Amino acid sequence: MVGNYTNGQVKNIAQLVLANFPNTDGLSKAGSSLYEASTSSGVPLVNTPGVGGAGTISSGMLEESNVDLAGQFVQMIISQQAYQANSKVISTTDDMLTALMNSKQ
Repeated sequence: MVGNYTNGQVKNIAQLVLANFPNTDGLSKAGSSLYEASTSSGVPLVNTPGVGGAGTISSGMLEESNVDLAGQFVQMIISQQAYQANSKVISTTDDMLTALMNSKQ
């Protein structure tokens, strides 16, 4: 990975590596689309792209995120509406308690 700075400098800042496993069927599932090394998978063979059968990477082809943005926005809107509804209940209850306390005087 190359960093392009505002002062015109260009520097190599990181190297992306890929791992091959002797037995990919031996990887352990660690999430919906995540896997991790196990004793059955063997030791990962880490190489730079294009070296040692590690495959290649094309510029602009990597995922930026695997988050479902539409689903996250829907969840955020639902949470906001629930918060507003709960706030309304609290303020209504507060008003009722205030009216009750004022009626005793």
